[in-house]
Amino acid sequence: MPETTLAAAVRAAAERLAAAGVPDPLVDAELLAGHVRGLRRGEVQAALIRGDRLTEQDAAALDALIARRAAREPLQHLTGLAPFRHLELAVGPGVFVPRPETETVAQFAIDALLADADPTPIGIDLCTGSGAIALAMATEVPHARVFAVELSPDAHAWAARNTADADNLTLVLGDLADTLGELDGTAAVVISNPPYVPDDAIPRDPEVRLHDPSMALYGGPDGLDVVRVLSDRAMRLLRPGGLLVIEHGELQGEQIRGLLTDDGWRAPTTHRDLTQRDRATTALRP
Repeated sequence: MPETTLAAAVRAAAERLAAAGVPDPLVDAELLAGHVRGLRRGEVQAALIRGDRLTEQDAAALDALIARRAAREPLQHLTGLAPFRHLELAVGPGVFVPRPETETVAQFAIDALLADADPTPIGIDLCTGSGAIALAMATEVPHARVFAVELSPDAHAWAARNTADADNLTLVLGDLADTLGELDGTAAVVISNPPYVPDDAIPRDPEVRLHDPSMALYGGPDGLDVVRVLSDRAMRLLRPGGLLVIEHGELQGEQIRGLLTDDGWRAPTTHRDLTQRDRATTALRP
């Protein structure tokens, strides 16, 4: 394979990804080219303008990655990284890839910890997955004590890798229903992005359907089995006035507000994400 320009390779890659139905083909082509070359996306774009060339080795590596992406393997599995707020998280098979919309959900917990009068407020992330929310809380509120719980051994391994350097974060392998009993009545914030997809609502995107772990996706017939357990457990973990934050699907807000009201929570409120879809519900422990 002779040398080719980076621009020609990225253009061909984007066309191939578009034909495969990948949502943002040019973005993914540039990011994968950057992964091969060890460059950020902005540096790739500068290299395109300069007319930089690809070696045969790099062109072959990019071609192999594009073939996998065209088969709808998640971009983050190919690069091994997922951005989340100011973080870059290690991800791969066995762990849910954090989504941009969860960044806004995490903000509710971060704001509550920052506003808390306790010199070392406690934040708890249940169903932590990659550790994204927990690590955001721990790094953005460094005076907080953060605890994260994950049931899946595979996901826990990724979370352990991501949170290893956070001295104010404790990661637990266990079931949210019965872990951290020693913290009952002490937490300022409990947040969770639980599995909330109804069992029969199979996701359309192959990246989700084929590669995200089912334990992180499906939450029973109505998608709220774990939310019901979460409501009970968070009520015990939080101190009076503490905040519960739950991420959920865009059609679940009303049902979750009703569930929380029935369980005795105060002021259940559903919030929209940047696309104006219902994305999170908050409530206060009485």
